[in-house]
Amino acid sequence: MGVGGTVVVIDGGLSTALEQQGHQLTDCLWTARVLLDDPAAIAAAHRAYFDAGARVATTASYQVSVPSLQATGLSRAQARAVLTRSVTLAREVRDELAEDGVQRWVAASVGPYGAVLADGSEYRGRYGLTAAQLRDVHGPRLEVLAAAGPDLLAVETIPDVDEAAVLVGLLAQLDVPAWFSFCAHRGRTRADQPLAEAFAVAASADTVRAVGVNCCEPDEVLDAVRLAVAVTGRPAVAYPNGGERWDPVQRRWVGRRRFDPALARAWAAAGAGWVGGCCRVGPAAIARVAGELGAGSAPMLPEGC
Repeated sequence: MGVGGTVVVIDGGLSTALEQQGHQLTDCLWTARVLLDDPAAIAAAHRAYFDAGARVATTASYQVSVPSLQATGLSRAQARAVLTRSVTLAREVRDELAEDGVQRWVAASVGPYGAVLADGSEYRGRYGLTAAQLRDVHGPRLEVLAAAGPDLLAVETIPDVDEAAVLVGLLAQLDVPAWFSFCAHRGRTRADQPLAEAFAVAASADTVRAVGVNCCEPDEVLDAVRLAVAVTGRPAVAYPNGGERWDPVQRRWVGRRRFDPALARAWAAAGAGWVGGCCRVGPAAIARVAGELGAGSAPMLPEGC
């Protein structure tokens, strides 16, 4: 399971909580634009998820790289400071709530290269970059985030086994636990590779404590969790989106919402130790997930988490 045999409830989509506050996330930096312009709103979103019963706050660093921040006019030092701030904000909110005795964690979000492009590439993969080029993108960001002191790294929405291999190599150099999740579609990666292969690659780093899927349709999750546990022998991580499809041209979600918090029980029974939601899953839905699982607190984050 997640921690000490307990299923840990992850937060939902940070973008969803910010949109519920009235923010329009049309900028190419997405939630990181709010991180730059209104950091108090990021803190409020983290607090909303903790109040809903989540035990993990995922930082506003998913769509951020040092070069993408520099492209907005920031210096390299300023860009690195913004990445650090994404972790610091979540830690501050977590620490504000510490008096209630509930254990909470901060997961530094590491999105795929396609997220930095802000063109929907994370739902396709296959960017045409070499492994060395991908290392140049991911390496500096991982170093900054790891140095900021998160409890773990959330490597998420990865669409491609080749990119996963690069990330795993970088994670092996860091002394920070991580979960690693792929964006699945019809039982395969978004780059149309076998999920079993993807899960095996992700689990090849000792620091990766859980492997699974996120930002996929909810009906992809159960089979993926079973496969991840069978391939890796580790707890799975599972946090699908609301069931809609992202339209990168219109920059909005389209289709029908199908997220059902009651499904969380089956995911946990299949071996998911970390369960929550992604895009279009807000605090109210996470509160229902926490209610379904009756879970979320535990005394510590051990090596086997």
